[in-house]
Amino acid sequence: MRKKKKVKANSIKTPDRFYLLEPDYKREIYKIPDEVEKKIYEKLRVLYGENIAKEYYKEVERLMKVHYAHKTMEMINSEKEFAPENRFTQKDIILITYGDLIQNKNHYPLEILREFSEKYLKNTINTIHILPFFPYSSDRGFSITDFEEVNPELGEWSDIEDLKVDFKLMFDGVFNHISSKSKWFQEFLNMNPKYKDYFIVFSTKNAISEDHLKLIVRPRTSELLTHYFTLDGERVVWTTFSPDQIDLNYKNPEVLMRMIDILLFYIRKGADIVRLDAVTYIWTELGTSCAHLKETHLIIKLFRDILDAVAKPVALITETNVPHKENIEYFGNGYDEAQMVYNFALPPLVLFTFLTGNSRKLTEWADSLEKPSDQATYFNFLDSHDGIGVMPVKNILTKEEIDMMALKVLEHGGFISYKDNGDGTSSPYELNITWYSAINNMDADEDDDFQIKRFMASRSIALVLMGVPGIYLHSFFGSKNDSDAVLEEGYTRAINRKTFKRENLLKLLNDETTTTYKVSKSYSELIAKRIKEKAFHPNAKQKVLKIGDSFFSVLRISIDNDEIIFIVVNVTSCKQHLVYNLRNEGFSLENWKDLISEREYKFKYGLIKLDLEPYDIVWLKSLIN
Repeated sequence: MRKKKKVKANSIKTPDRFYLLEPDYKREIYKIPDEVEKKIYEKLRVLYGENIAKEYYKEVERLMKVHYAHKTMEMINSEKEFAPENRFTQKDIILITYGDLIQNKNHYPLEILREFSEKYLKNTINTIHILPFFPYSSDRGFSITDFEEVNPELGEWSDIEDLKVDFKLMFDGVFNHISSKSKWFQEFLNMNPKYKDYFIVFSTKNAISEDHLKLIVRPRTSELLTHYFTLDGERVVWTTFSPDQIDLNYKNPEVLMRMIDILLFYIRKGADIVRLDAVTYIWTELGTSCAHLKETHLIIKLFRDILDAVAKPVALITETNVPHKENIEYFGNGYDEAQMVYNFALPPLVLFTFLTGNSRKLTEWADSLEKPSDQATYFNFLDSHDGIGVMPVKNILTKEEIDMMALKVLEHGGFISYKDNGDGTSSPYELNITWYSAINNMDADEDDDFQIKRFMASRSIALVLMGVPGIYLHSFFGSKNDSDAVLEEGYTRAINRKTFKRENLLKLLNDETTTTYKVSKSYSELIAKRIKEKAFHPNAKQKVLKIGDSFFSVLRISIDNDEIIFIVVNVTSCKQHLVYNLRNEGFSLENWKDLISEREYKFKYGLIKLDLEPYDIVWLKSLIN
């Protein structure tokens, strides 16, 4: 039996805020500022027309007032002092994990996660992204049956509260679809009039022409339309991801209202960041690609308007696994849409760099990176619970280069997931493999320390680029492929989702000879150096340097122009000699210190000369003033 906990029925207490579960209606009623009212109303008008906008604006206003009533005066006053440009700093590092990757039969997995995080992450990681922790029927949590409950196999809301004491939290907003086992869809099948238009429904598959089907962007090879039997006979419903994941119909304003309510509920439950999962496909329109539609962007902007008004410190992050150009459009103008976007092109480009020992493609792409404002930034991750998507680099790498990566992944024991191209063909969509195994060939004649060094060199790149770094739990441990799980579970993504027994994991973390110990120690040490340096603030200046294909190099300069860090990574398995004159960048500083080795250097006239061993990382810091 798992240990049962007392549920804190009256409050959620954290170091800097106190959430009342019962709203305080004694306080002055919240008045939506006129400019916010206009922005929200205009978006509703474009989405639904004048008459419906008038009706549903009142409901949005009610939901905002309810949320405001849950806030204490301390929270309200602190939000007045909130500076959006410092929403994220160099201290922000996000750990990505399922709630049950670490298990013990006597305790809820979320309790074990809290215990582990407090012991091993507290001075390293400040934010935890718990992948969907709600009840679900399939897709490892992403086919949700109830948006507002914690999966009883994981724990209770009180376990989320406990994590909130020491960490900021990212919740998943899986707002594109819902499980076929959910109450909402079951009510639809029972022909409850309230749920009649909650889903995208056709009488037959022939209701969509072949020409329209070819236009629709598909992330999976499964059928777009799925047959279900209702009390009124057979219906065909839209299922972008799987037959068990029923797309919600945002053309029905009732659906949008429900999701706004759930968004604000998550914030009351402690979400500092809400990840909008698969938001690319949230609005459908026959005759279009049904991806990145203007209505989709309007809905995200509407969420942003609402949060800016009643939950200013909370950020939205868009998960849009698409080519880079379309991906960064979710920043909007930098002030009106997502505060953070997944930097989806980064993982395949870093992998390509280390598989080839050539940084040119990565350097050219990184040199083009821009942020539209000081309120927007990138989420720099290299792997996740899914895999390494290749769609984001289809216009950066050639088909032959992507095929080469896919072949290497197969050689390293991984798998390839494919997407339907809409013309009867398919192409690689995702590389399913752990990052450690993708970077390293287990059959190569290399010792563990050399492979760990290569691994850490690759991981360091996500730590130095402008943005907020994200680390999947398995990469924090240097996990290798779990091929047995693929056979047992029957799907390729299981290769990167191994669960640990708490006792076994602790043994590995305490054994200095294991990869788990060495990687977690190296990662912790690297992060500890990173979070102290203001030149790594997401808004600090960045200049990517083209100093040769054997190196990846970038300059970071603090916002106050007082400090500079010259970063260089040897991306090859060979020794390299580096000569670079920083006077080309306007600097002739003489005194430098490597933050990694703590060795001091003197370089006259800004001429940097370094001998780099294979996969060496150098972070040279100097004071400008």
